[in-house]
Parts: sequence; C-alpha cells; structure tokens
Amino acid sequence: MPCLNLSTNVPLDGIDTSSILSEATKSVAKIIGKPESYVMIVLKGSVPMSFGGTEQPTAFGELVSIGGLNPDTNKKLSAAIATILETKLSVPKSRFFLKFHDTKASLLNSSS
Repeated sequence: MPCLNLSTNVPLDGIDTSSILSEATKSVAKIIGKPESYVMIVLKGSVPMSFGGTEQPTAFGELVSIGGLNPDTNKKLSAAIATILETKLSVPKSRFFLKFHDTKASLLNSSS
C-alpha cells in the first residue's frame, strides 16, 4: 500500500483538505499503477519548519511503496504532488521536497 505523508507549515484552517487528499490519492495511484483503494495520504499542517533559512510556505513529503517506484516514476510523483501543493496551499514547487522509500512487503509490520 503506498502511503504519502505530507507536512507543511501552512495552516489548514479554512482549506479544502478533502480535495487535496482526493487529488493526491488519484495522482499516486495513477502514477504508481496501484488501485486508489490501496493508497493512504496523511496531511499535516501548521508544522514548524523552514526551508532555505525562511519560514515562507514550504512542505516535505515521504512516500513509501511496496514496489512501483523508479527514477521516472519518482519524477512524475514529485511534479504531480508539487502542483497540488502549489495550487491548493500556495507552496512554491521550489520549496517542496519529497523523499521516496521503495520497500519490500517482508519489511513491513503486519497487524496479525
């Protein structure tokens, strides 16, 4: 299951977070090639952070997936998520960093 964890210093009060979650889910599923029902998105706002020494709007993301990640896919994912953050939260694309983790199923904990 791909999980995208996004943190931003932008307050989410009054923001339509449902549209961000929906667009991010669709983008991750389409680009990685997994069903939307397998994609998890976590969005945290008002997180104290700076980028380049300033506290202007910025965001950090981590995407964990069991397979499906490669340099071309990662580039597409970065661009798609950066566009969503820029459009919905006014985070410039140059102030967003996305870290990728391609993991094996055996490395994940199960809840059994």
